[in-house]
Amino acid sequence: MKRNGADNMISIQGISKHFGEFQALQCVDIQIEKGEFVVLLGASGCGKSTLLNLIAGFEQPTAGRIDVNGRQVVNVDPHCGMVFQQYALFPWLTVEENVAFGLKMRGIAKAERLDTAHRYIEMVGLQGFERKFPGALSGGMRQRVSIARVLANDPDVILLDEPFAALDAMTRQVLQDELLQIYEKSRKTIVFITHSIDEALLLSSRMLIMSARPGRVVTDIRNDLPMPRNADVQLSPRYNELKSRIWGTVQSEVMRSMQSAGK
Repeated sequence: MKRNGADNMISIQGISKHFGEFQALQCVDIQIEKGEFVVLLGASGCGKSTLLNLIAGFEQPTAGRIDVNGRQVVNVDPHCGMVFQQYALFPWLTVEENVAFGLKMRGIAKAERLDTAHRYIEMVGLQGFERKFPGALSGGMRQRVSIARVLANDPDVILLDEPFAALDAMTRQVLQDELLQIYEKSRKTIVFITHSIDEALLLSSRMLIMSARPGRVVTDIRNDLPMPRNADVQLSPRYNELKSRIWGTVQSEVMRSMQSAGK
């Protein structure tokens, strides 16, 4: 699973993670190049969110090392921006204040941070909602604010932990399309967690399938479906080939997990 080269944005070397006697991850080695859109797939409990939290610096590994853009992650890393499933917005701040919050904490002048906030609010299609509070927004709109807030901080890496899982199917598809457009424009390095194989195939440039607990990478697949993509990509024979391969791997890991739990 290792890739060598000076263009690696994220280097994960020999990572293991224990929570007491519980082992979440075992000897994980991943190299992610600058500008890749990597999707993590695997059964529930395989350590995907734990790995994302380690990259962000929210957790520390039991063994191994993680570097982001050449710097070892030893605490919460400002060079990583996280988008959670449950939005994590400040309810007492407006949309523009939420998006500009990180810039304010960095001491950026008000005019500059609002100009930056408005640019990313427009990018996620929320013009006209700058002065609204999160409570007045739909779930999909709140998640757009979360994405705009991360982008406004210009991180090296964007981490997304099942950001669309709580949304209805139509809203989810709209935000998937918008995220692809943002990726095409920004070429940020993205690590995205999902349980949906279809979502992984639509969004990713590369897919990593994780084993049942303790988590490790068992399959590394380059997504060679042509970009830009939309829902029509599902009509491609190559799409079905990749989906079948991924499903076979995930299914075998789920069965292995169930057998282990039954012992």
